Amino acid sequence: MKSSIMDDPKKKEITKKRHFSFRINIFFFVTFLLFSVLIVRLAILQFVQAKDLKAAENTNTNTTNKIAPIRGNIYDSTRSPLAYTIPVQSLFFRIEPGQDKDTNIDLAKRIKSEIFDKFAKPNTVSPTTEEIVLAMDLGYDINKKPVKDPSYYSVPRRIKADLSNAEIAYLLEHRDEFKGLEVTEESIRTYEVEDDKTTIATQLVGYTNAFSTETAKKIYKDNPNSEEYLSNENVGFDGIERMYQDELRGKNGSKKYPVNAAMKIIGRAEVTAPIKGNNLYLSINKDVQKATEKMLHDHIQYLRSPSNANDAYLKYGVKASSGFAVAMEVDTGRVITMANYPDYDANAWTGGMATATYKEIESYIQNGTITTAKAKYPDAKENAKHPSSIVFMGSTIKPLSVLIGLKEKLFTAGQTYYDSGTFTFGRDGKSAISNSDKHAYGSLNASSAIENSSNTYMSAMVGIPFWNKYGRENPNVTAKWAEYLAKFGMGVKTGSGLPGEIVGSNDFISNAKTDSYQSAMVYASWGQNEKTTTLQLAQYTATLASRGKRMKPLFVEEIRDYQGNLVKTVEPEVLEDSSKEFSQADWNTIIHGMKSGAQGIDELPFNVARKTGTSTQDVAGGRVENAVLIAFAPVENPKLAVAVVVPEGGFGRYGASPIAAKIFEAYDAAYDGVLTKLGGGKRPW
Repeated sequence: MKSSIMDDPKKKEITKKRHFSFRINIFFFVTFLLFSVLIVRLAILQFVQAKDLKAAENTNTNTTNKIAPIRGNIYDSTRSPLAYTIPVQSLFFRIEPGQDKDTNIDLAKRIKSEIFDKFAKPNTVSPTTEEIVLAMDLGYDINKKPVKDPSYYSVPRRIKADLSNAEIAYLLEHRDEFKGLEVTEESIRTYEVEDDKTTIATQLVGYTNAFSTETAKKIYKDNPNSEEYLSNENVGFDGIERMYQDELRGKNGSKKYPVNAAMKIIGRAEVTAPIKGNNLYLSINKDVQKATEKMLHDHIQYLRSPSNANDAYLKYGVKASSGFAVAMEVDTGRVITMANYPDYDANAWTGGMATATYKEIESYIQNGTITTAKAKYPDAKENAKHPSSIVFMGSTIKPLSVLIGLKEKLFTAGQTYYDSGTFTFGRDGKSAISNSDKHAYGSLNASSAIENSSNTYMSAMVGIPFWNKYGRENPNVTAKWAEYLAKFGMGVKTGSGLPGEIVGSNDFISNAKTDSYQSAMVYASWGQNEKTTTLQLAQYTATLASRGKRMKPLFVEEIRDYQGNLVKTVEPEVLEDSSKEFSQADWNTIIHGMKSGAQGIDELPFNVARKTGTSTQDVAGGRVENAVLIAFAPVENPKLAVAVVVPEGGFGRYGASPIAAKIFEAYDAAYDGVLTKLGGGKRPW
């Protein structure tokens, strides 16, 4: 009975329809539910998220920030570091869209008062509130007045470099209160300072400063690579740092951020690491450089000693306040030492130099061996009473004067002249010059005139005859004299490539206009027309030593990449070779005469050719005497040429020679007695 019921077809059909209706109802219910969710979602998109989605539609998918590379290091010839880069933590600010002026200025005030004033490293200079606002690059200053247009919002602005641990800790602890601030690791330039606070070749190595400054824009306006520089990075401002900027800098990396139309970062950055800059290996020898700098300091302090005021010779150097020295290898042009006194600690530029510090050192920031510099004086009036580093050659020109005279057949090497101590000239014979202290040397030949530093010989045997030969009162006199000097590096740049190098000056024309060409030529013959840099004097000395080969001064021996691979070797370069224009007999004559008295030189264990000079100069305070010296050694096989200038140092014999002697001594010690070996010991020459 039961089986028949279950097998009834009608009942089966009814049951099947019921199941189908149930499934249809479920399907419609689910469909309705899904459509309801979709409608609600569309409503949310339309009325709630429309603004954000509209911004997303216009999104610049990525923005890329450049990452400055780590700057390469600078080493001396012994591989000791002179300038290098170290990592530091710096504070950066990123503009958040929508912040009002009051909020941003209040933030700057809080950074100053709550962080920098309380937690900065001792003896460091933090930016003022005004400087912080400008560094934030908001488009207005602390008084809400418009300044330059701000950079892109996504670009971080450096507020302060080299944060202290306490500053970092406070920022991290209160990060929610300081919107837009972030602490980022970057690198800063550090310059080697000895334990006794001694700096090393400061003016030669140079320094770096922010590329964002107007000065930097002028320096690099013609550098095509400057397009890659970042406004918050430091670039070379002087010396080797500037000369080799592109080698030292390396190549940018990048941070690519996904951002929306409001320039808000909406994801993680994709980082491409920068390539570190190349390392430079200089020709400067650290030990010789330190010895030179110490001797400059010590000897100038000695010259200034009040006890010298009554000395017949040393009294002329009691106002000495600065000194400059260059030593250059004769055969290679490698500069072994380039020293300035006074110098300063280039680390003062890190994080921005304080105005008071800059005012204290601004007169000698520049490299006085290639341009003008002088010691610090109380005011402009006192400053005008003292000469700069660019002084007349004085008697150091006399070997060249005699060489020119011999070449021009104005006299012969053995021809004698009687030096009475005074020489008169001019139409009426009333113009007169004299030797130092009007000393009369009696009978002189070409060599002994150099040795005794006779002004009258140079005037009578070179000055007047040269003037006669080249047209007398005629510009040809000037042109021909300048042509000879240029062969030895005077009146032209040395070719060193150092930024800021000047060619000195030649007062020939101005003196000729004031008096006459004859008078100007007389003074030119013994060094009272030509003002030179110390580097020019060193190049001139090396050219005398090599008998006519003017070498390019070299400061860098090698360039290597950050992994130590050799990129370039800097080879010696002859700029001009005039050796064959002068006979060997004439070279022998002048070198034989380079025996003038020079303190400290005669005690050395090798022969040194030298010429001292006393460069007379008129300044606002009256007439001053500048100590000048050129020297090379050993005479038999010249290796090292030295030039020393001590403004207001008095006689070169006392004011400059002891410094040169110390340089020769330090070089011989640093290079395993090379000067002593090449010279073969002390003997008559």
